[in-house]
Amino acid sequence: MRLPFSRSNSIVGLDIGSSSVKAMEVVVKPKGMELLHMGIAPLPSEAIVQGAFLNSGAIVEAIREAIDTAGIKSKQVATAISGHAVIVKKISLPQMSEEELEESIRWEAEQYIPFDINEVNLDFQIVRHGDAEEQMEVLLVAAKKDLIDDYTQVISDAGLTPVILDVAAFAVENAYDYAFEPGAGETAALVNIGSQVVNINIVCDGVPVFTRDMTTGGQAYTEEIQKALSIGFDEAEQIKIGGAAGTESQEVVPQEVEQAMRGVTDNLIGEITRSLDFYSATSAESEINRIILSGGGCRVSGLDAAFQGKTNIPVERLNPLARMISSSKWNPDELDEVAPSLGVCVGLAMRRANV
Repeated sequence: MRLPFSRSNSIVGLDIGSSSVKAMEVVVKPKGMELLHMGIAPLPSEAIVQGAFLNSGAIVEAIREAIDTAGIKSKQVATAISGHAVIVKKISLPQMSEEELEESIRWEAEQYIPFDINEVNLDFQIVRHGDAEEQMEVLLVAAKKDLIDDYTQVISDAGLTPVILDVAAFAVENAYDYAFEPGAGETAALVNIGSQVVNINIVCDGVPVFTRDMTTGGQAYTEEIQKALSIGFDEAEQIKIGGAAGTESQEVVPQEVEQAMRGVTDNLIGEITRSLDFYSATSAESEINRIILSGGGCRVSGLDAAFQGKTNIPVERLNPLARMISSSKWNPDELDEVAPSLGVCVGLAMRRANV
């Protein structure tokens, strides 16, 4: 969705997640795309809960911190939304022009959107034109207006101008296309594991054919470690990503951590594979060739191997920076560490880069 604000030649990708805010700016050079600026700022665990903004002030401060840390001067941003207040459906309609569809999309959408049509903003994209006798396929996106208002308000309060509102799953797809350059006929399941939301986007031959958001994510690991060890959230978060326990806590028992994380992994993989199985059972599209994991949650040790063992489908992690030019100011090890969590942010930053 394009928002009704002025636009410039430079745009900032701004990923407002449940656990952090990420900001990025890229530029196209003759040899490829270059990472110019990047900043990450943590969010308090209670700032965003299940998509609801409970502490807008903290979110505004995190946006400012991410922008300042990155050294970004541009004011216009692209951001992304996801969760239960966002609906994405592929629908079939009689052949018509884009102008005709623009006029009729609101009426068509009422059949597919489980919200009051007056409470949502709509967007669409024609993904396949059939022959004259056939129907065309349209990707329909609906987002609740109050969700959009939440995002645009905190961005404006941070002194920035929101110009593009994307869907998180599509931003990841943008980053995937650049990083992997998928071949014709390939079908990939893009699974972005955020802190509280998992975005699933199955892409067949460059077209999204199945999109679903699930209210689970990497935070479930942190909460289970908290319970198992009776420690605070921040300390459990460090243990989840491989950090040592603080000196004030009890000694960490590896078996307890492993058991807690294994249970979450099994549940997470189970929920995701049920969505993939639903796609396979109901879609006439091609079988999934590979699964691409992204998001901070995919950094959990052993998750990719467990996923592949469950599905018997090749599983890889997305590194959206893999083909990007980076200057000597970036620490390669640090970039590799955070890269899987940057899929949404990179995809947003690329929206103005004509790659």
